[in-house]
Amino acid sequence: MEKTEQQKIFSWARDFGIKLSDYQIHLFGIYLDELWEWNKKLNLTGLSSRQRLVTELLLDSLIPSLFLPEEGRLLDVGSGAGFPGIPLKICKPQLKTQLIEANSKKANFLKQVIRITKLHEIEVIKGRIEKDGSILSHKGYHIITTRALAPLIQTLAWCVPYLMSGGLIVNFQGSKFAEALEESADIIKEYGLFLYKSVPYKLPEKDSQRHILIFMKHREL
Repeated sequence: MEKTEQQKIFSWARDFGIKLSDYQIHLFGIYLDELWEWNKKLNLTGLSSRQRLVTELLLDSLIPSLFLPEEGRLLDVGSGAGFPGIPLKICKPQLKTQLIEANSKKANFLKQVIRITKLHEIEVIKGRIEKDGSILSHKGYHIITTRALAPLIQTLAWCVPYLMSGGLIVNFQGSKFAEALEESADIIKEYGLFLYKSVPYKLPEKDSQRHILIFMKHREL
């Protein structure tokens, strides 16, 4: 990673209120360099511009970090090339993280990133949440993240059974987030969820409005 790219990540993150250390920037560099090389052969992300990888994937993944706890168990569902799971793990190293991904090539890439960054307490699970729930933590998760997995209503149906009481589901949405919420109103009520945070934002050099929806599962009395 070039110094100018490091400075951009640091500056953009700071603009969103996210403070990153030099070591975290270093780890992001290792991650992005590896992704850039793999992407040339396997097209893991569908993005051919390195700057788009930085803004649309890396920075986008970091934004919910402001609203998440420092510790606990995190499950990133349909992790793909590791967004948002790996950036959030780098940002909050105390989170015990699992990345579940069905695609073998993407799962192998995730394992390689973990090896070269030497991140601790993070593992890759090859599978699908809707089929392979038996291999997930029987204790449940404090945080479940999903990005471009499925429509919100389906995402919640798959993920809520693995969410602890008081836990958070983080879901990335575009400008039509209100429609997704309306379609999911019944299941949100049925599963004992409420909208804990709705975070509107725009990525650098992008005009479109995005939203991060953070749902909390009601605590058991």
